[in-house]
Amino acid sequence: MLIVYDSLTGNVRRFVEKLHKFSSVRIEDGLQIEEPFILVTYTTGLGFIPDLTQKFLETNAANMQGVASSGNKNFGNYYGLAADLIAEQYQIPIIHKFEFAGLPSDVDQFTKGVEGHEAYRTE
Repeated sequence: MLIVYDSLTGNVRRFVEKLHKFSSVRIEDGLQIEEPFILVTYTTGLGFIPDLTQKFLETNAANMQGVASSGNKNFGNYYGLAADLIAEQYQIPIIHKFEFAGLPSDVDQFTKGVEGHEAYRTE
């Protein structure tokens, strides 16, 4: 499964770099994805979807199979809220939420979530 990600401070990029089992591509203006992918993004402000992520989804959401988001638990209910908003808007599952660049346990949980999702899709 392809991982498509957006990173502002580098936390999401560092998380994705730990995902050795998956290919990845960073979102940039005009990016078009023609295959199924999992989106990994961050939450900005008080629970907002980043502008570049939102713009990317306007033309690529049809191939999105799931979403994950980084966040900061100090923001309470706003932690990783971008994943909730995207999941609700596009009717896809949340694969995982992680804090900052994630821990090894986050990488394991994310990987299991993606692998479980892939297995489900092939049945």
